[in-house]
Amino acid sequence: MAKVHLVPLLFLLTSLADFCPKTRKEIFIQAGEMVVLCCPGHISDDDTEIVWTSYTHQEMNLTSDSSPAEQRQLGVLVLGRNLVILNASEKQQGNYMCSVRNNSSQFWFRLLVNTSLSQRISYNKTCYVQESCVLNCPDVYTPDGITPNITSEAIAWQKDGKSVSGSFFTISEDDRGVYTCTRRYQYHGQIYNMSFTVVLQVDPKKTVKTAVIISPRDKDTFEVDLGSVAVIDCKAILYGMFDDVFWLSDGSFVETSNNFSVFYNQTSEEHDGETKMTASLVFKEVSEEDLSRQYTCKLESEAQSPNFVNITLIKRARPSYISLALVLVIIVVGMIVTVVIYVKFKIGIFLFLRDTLGCHRSPSDGKSYDAFLLCYSSNADPGLNDQDRKWLESVLEGFYGYSLCLYDRDVLPGGAEAEVVLDCIEKSRAVVLVPTTPVSGPGSGLLSAIHETLVERQSRLVFIKTETTNVPTSGSLSEALLFFSQAGKCVTWKGMSSMTSSSCFFKELRYHLPAPSIASKMPLLPQTAQDVTSW
Repeated sequence: MAKVHLVPLLFLLTSLADFCPKTRKEIFIQAGEMVVLCCPGHISDDDTEIVWTSYTHQEMNLTSDSSPAEQRQLGVLVLGRNLVILNASEKQQGNYMCSVRNNSSQFWFRLLVNTSLSQRISYNKTCYVQESCVLNCPDVYTPDGITPNITSEAIAWQKDGKSVSGSFFTISEDDRGVYTCTRRYQYHGQIYNMSFTVVLQVDPKKTVKTAVIISPRDKDTFEVDLGSVAVIDCKAILYGMFDDVFWLSDGSFVETSNNFSVFYNQTSEEHDGETKMTASLVFKEVSEEDLSRQYTCKLESEAQSPNFVNITLIKRARPSYISLALVLVIIVVGMIVTVVIYVKFKIGIFLFLRDTLGCHRSPSDGKSYDAFLLCYSSNADPGLNDQDRKWLESVLEGFYGYSLCLYDRDVLPGGAEAEVVLDCIEKSRAVVLVPTTPVSGPGSGLLSAIHETLVERQSRLVFIKTETTNVPTSGSLSEALLFFSQAGKCVTWKGMSSMTSSSCFFKELRYHLPAPSIASKMPLLPQTAQDVTSW
């Protein structure tokens, strides 16, 4: 009669795992060998009758009270809570169930019988070169020590068909290979076997991992603030079950309870067979007494000598506000001195960088002249006399190498005065307005005529005035002079003191003019007022 099984195998295995370690989801056994199915013990007392039912080619329902003849006919034994198959065969392959009579609890097994040696399940064993090694014969689905009337014999080991020992005092690479162990059991004078395959791997000598403190390592002092909380972490990597990290204070154990002013606590994290342990030493409020003590983070391991790190506390140095204030004062004074030096020597520094070191760009604007010296006569300013004007021109051209456009030399006669002046302005990089005596320069109407044009072109203007210049406040000329004095850079001519080439007048004038485009033509000019008179 066909039977339908609705009990989930997964539920079966989950139930068996806790109460009968020798049961498996599927039980593999070699044909002709013994196998024991163990019914979990928690479902019944010893006096409770257990019923075994098989769903195989030869169905059965057996209990411990079944007759010996019936059991021998089926090739099985019911001994206590165990179902023993003495010689497994293909006809005994299938599903088995154990249950308590008149109880709904059921436990299932699936038996698979291998007829080929190549299908035998193998177990792995790894040993290390130059170390001792003992092979363990698997103990699965075998009779336990309380199975009635069955006694165990010595375990036999074989390799390549030859009898060998299952233990090695010093193992070598030649010992690796496939070993077969056979467990022998006697029942009523008859011997029954259970054999297993063990594959022995021999590896080079294993590296012994030792526990180590990883921090702190590079320093043995810690800066702390008196009266504040301080925490010092000691971190280590542990490998042994009995390895431990803890803190000592002057050789005495630090407490782990936070009721003390100084204590430590531990946290751990396990990963890949190693344990990362952190022992945190906690000071609720650092005192002077704590500074005088030595604290030790100690690592103890059963596989090595103790390892430790000594720690002392030092008071954190406070910043010196006096030093900070002094640095700030020095910075402020330095900035003031720098500004004063710059203002006072700005012109000299600029001329040195430009004329001596050549820190300027070569003109590429297509201009023909560096500057246009435009002399004009004005009643508002006594101006420069002819001798002073010629001296100004000679110093700029001959000593400093400026290319000048002069009205009485470079302006061609015959054209309109305003137009030729504007043409010179167009060809020059800068315009220098020089006041002269009324008989020495163009009339005042010239400035009024070019005033608006200069405003539109935004020409670079340098306005020379004397110490007695008095610009009127009405009239067209006054408007032009007012524009030139405001829009241009004013340089004051101070008579004899301005005559020397190194005077402040020439330095300031050159500061406002572009760099000369040609080299100096005169190696030397008179430098004193007496020389100027004689020259």
